[in-house]
Amino acid sequence: MNHPLLSISKEVQAAIIQQKPIVALESTIVSHGMPYPQNVKMAQETEQIIRDHGAVPATIAIMNGQFKIGLEEEDLEILATAKEVVKVSRRDLAEVIANKQLGATTVATTMIGAHLAGIKVFVTGGIGGVHRGYTEHMDVSADLEELAQTPVTVVCAGAKAILDLPRTLEYLETKGVPVTGYQTDYLPAFYSSTSPYRLTSRADSAEEIAQRMVAADQLDLQAGLLIANPIPKEYEIPNDEINAIIDQALIEEKEAGVHGKESTPFLLAKIVELTEGRSLETNIQLVYNNAKLGAEIAVQYQLKN
Repeated sequence: MNHPLLSISKEVQAAIIQQKPIVALESTIVSHGMPYPQNVKMAQETEQIIRDHGAVPATIAIMNGQFKIGLEEEDLEILATAKEVVKVSRRDLAEVIANKQLGATTVATTMIGAHLAGIKVFVTGGIGGVHRGYTEHMDVSADLEELAQTPVTVVCAGAKAILDLPRTLEYLETKGVPVTGYQTDYLPAFYSSTSPYRLTSRADSAEEIAQRMVAADQLDLQAGLLIANPIPKEYEIPNDEINAIIDQALIEEKEAGVHGKESTPFLLAKIVELTEGRSLETNIQLVYNNAKLGAEIAVQYQLKN
């Protein structure tokens, strides 16, 4: 893989040459998603889960004017501890690369980097979506637009529960993005394994998902596939409990005057505070669960190509 804006680690480069399955990972969860040192430990353990299930992890970040595909231990430490890490979405990407700033990739930019590197499967915690109060401020995450135009399969635990979930589903439907429940008929709600919102697509195995990926390739569909993987019930925070906490966090966000791309990190940190750390453990466990499924999908997809 020879692209002027890609710097690929030795492990990932070897996997490309040997045609091994690869799973992309974002870096915003490291820099903005949780405190140090839990963020580094979580990232390392997530990568190891992917290796243990037969695939090669490729955590993606922006460093020295390039997409770095696959991070070394020292890279993770820099991202986890540096004060000035830009949270990079599509609109910021060219500027951050041109200025050679240190950047953490969101769902949208991880998809862009993965696609440039030829990686078909990406694991995250939860995607962005339509924010609550949409009619007042029309705040929609760039993640949804990226899913509509970049053919990468994204494994998540649903959209982040702080969002307007039914509007997020409607938006994805309008954009032609299939939202497939893994062994479920209902949209997982990040901290919770289920929600009231029924899905139109379900898959019960990684092989089924890989078959759909192959069909999408053959049809030259440019949208991604979104796989909604429920958090295991033993780690979830039930819907009613977490929704009351989210409502309180939203009130405090408004009082603090937080908006735009600072909104999600503020709300997630506030929820950690209000749950006395319980939501942080839930967040970590759902990422681990997604990593396992993502690796299984990548292995099955590789077998079909």
